[in-house]
Amino acid sequence: MKEIHNAEFGGERPLFASHDLYLENVIIREGESAIKECSNIVAENCRFEGNYPFWHVHGFSIRKCYFDVGGRSALWYSDNLKMTDTVIDAPKMFREMHDIELENVVMNDADEVFWRCRNIKARNLTLHGGTYPFMFSENIVVDGLESDSKYVFQYVKNVEVRNARITTKDAFWEVENVTIYDSELNGEYLGWHSRNLRLVNCHISGEQPLCYAHDLVLENCAFDPACDRAFEYSTLEADIRGGITNIKNPMSGHVTADSIGSVTIDGNIKAPADCRITVRANA
Repeated sequence: MKEIHNAEFGGERPLFASHDLYLENVIIREGESAIKECSNIVAENCRFEGNYPFWHVHGFSIRKCYFDVGGRSALWYSDNLKMTDTVIDAPKMFREMHDIELENVVMNDADEVFWRCRNIKARNLTLHGGTYPFMFSENIVVDGLESDSKYVFQYVKNVEVRNARITTKDAFWEVENVTIYDSELNGEYLGWHSRNLRLVNCHISGEQPLCYAHDLVLENCAFDPACDRAFEYSTLEADIRGGITNIKNPMSGHVTADSIGSVTIDGNIKAPADCRITVRANA
């Protein structure tokens, strides 16, 4: 493997079509497509300031690196990436990629990141700002997520999230086969139009959660008092620990809680309109 240490590159495509390359303490200055059409690349303690540095790269490792704001749209059309201990200040990262492994990664402008990606494994991931992270992606496993991005996890499939704190709006819309464990979900309109969304040991806050959901499952979950008009037009099986303020027009299934503030069933309920709502005995 060729090694390059303590160097700087700029301009157009300075390392185009490189293979079997190790970069240490390298700075990619202003320019475009520094590491394009490459394979078997290792970057350690590097800084990326130019646009689009990693496009069409197959098999690469990024360790202890920094992506400056200018290093936007840095990772597209690539695969088999392992990224660790890295800070990213640039938006629009990770597009049309597959087989991504992340650990201890902080993204300070998570705008439109992880679009149309497959096979993502992440541990200790932080997302700040931006909109629509993970849109249209599938086969995702995340353990340890801190996110205040808007509209996170929309149109995703086959996802497992553990130990997350997500503060957002319109999260998990139109998802399919998603399970969330031991997490805090804060924001309005959670999980609308979802299919096979399962929440286990989660705390939920925000208005109108979990409406228009199909085959929704809640196990040992808790709701903030501000959660009103929950489950409208949803089919579900829900075990709620503590109370829930208001349930409105669920379509079918069963809801059990320790206490229920009110239930709204009106002429707008949709068939089969047979959801059983019960207060747990001896709660």
